[in-house]
Amino acid sequence: MRILLLTPQRPYPPHQGTTLRNYNLIKELSKRHNVCVLTFLEPDQDPQEPGPLVDLCEWIEAVPAPQRSNRQRLRQLITTRRPDMSWRLWSPELNERLVARLQDEPFDIVEIEGIEMAPYLPTIEAIRPKLFVIYDAHNAEWILQKRACLTDLKNPARWPAAIYSWIQWHRLRRYEGTLMSRVDHTIAMSAQDKVALRDLMFDAPISVIPNGVDLKAYHHFSGLPIYHDLLFTGKMDFRPNVDAVLWFGLEVLPLIQAQRPGTTFAVVGQRPHPRLDVLRDKPGITITGYVNDVRPYIAGTTVYVAPLRVGGGTRLKLLEAMTMGKAIISTALGAEGFPVGDGQELMLADEPDIFAEKVIELLSNPGRRRELGDKGQAFAYANYGWDKLVPQLEKVYEAGLLQNNQ
Repeated sequence: MRILLLTPQRPYPPHQGTTLRNYNLIKELSKRHNVCVLTFLEPDQDPQEPGPLVDLCEWIEAVPAPQRSNRQRLRQLITTRRPDMSWRLWSPELNERLVARLQDEPFDIVEIEGIEMAPYLPTIEAIRPKLFVIYDAHNAEWILQKRACLTDLKNPARWPAAIYSWIQWHRLRRYEGTLMSRVDHTIAMSAQDKVALRDLMFDAPISVIPNGVDLKAYHHFSGLPIYHDLLFTGKMDFRPNVDAVLWFGLEVLPLIQAQRPGTTFAVVGQRPHPRLDVLRDKPGITITGYVNDVRPYIAGTTVYVAPLRVGGGTRLKLLEAMTMGKAIISTALGAEGFPVGDGQELMLADEPDIFAEKVIELLSNPGRRRELGDKGQAFAYANYGWDKLVPQLEKVYEAGLLQNNQ
């Protein structure tokens, strides 16, 4: 098959959820198919370093990611009914490239990676109306905004953000539902996301193909560890990650340090949001910003924490920590999407005192950490290797082509 992927950023280097998913999809699909990629180049991505994508893809074409001013965002918010995310990556230049590719080249499948790329669907429909189009929903975005709204409502200082999320929540319900009605198939990240998407369009064809992990790269890491007691990894301008780290750093970590003075907590991920500055002078907290490789930090942590209170899908960060055999403590929402049990593959806690208590328990008990780490690692190996997940996507492709040829 010849597959065209529309991705919101060049999938190399793969340093956060979206690029990790897209890179591994390309890596696995390219073994059996011709993969073409039309994408955006972020300002901090070197156009001369596409890495192995050059060899994996038949071609990859990238244009500079569009930049919006706050004034433009406000005007779009006031004068249109579309959600903010649908405007973020609209680019006439990329649309022109898409038009040229669709007119000049044959494709069997077009896959829209994430809601930011959905505005290019009308172009596909206009030029190649019979192409089989898949929407890969990286999140059920409406439920993510609903959760953000309800979380921010609890803090008067965050009420402006809650109002923004309320508006986006309702706009996204309409937009995502319409999008699903126009594509041929939707991919959800988890069973819970499938339920949330089905709520928008009850008869939409949806398959669950969760995020996976490069088992070999993480399990067989042999570099030098970077040591911290506790660790969180993720893109640190992503609102759910910012909320998680602030909650943990301000409400949970002080309870831990009261009983275990000197406990350290590392926050590892690119583009730390200014809201995190309040943590920089707190004892024991390190905010690294961008790092070339998160594996040394995962290898060196004693306990991995996922204190997420907003979000959806399946978190790659948990799979990475599991694959490296690390004991994990997460909120129930942070582990949503994984069929895991409290005290089995990881530990769960939603209140600051209980979360702190479980962290202290694991920091003090190497045997229990090993037990959780071993069970989590076995769980990741059994269910989340890309070599097992991508064939499920290929079955969707095959069914789609069969349907189109009837």
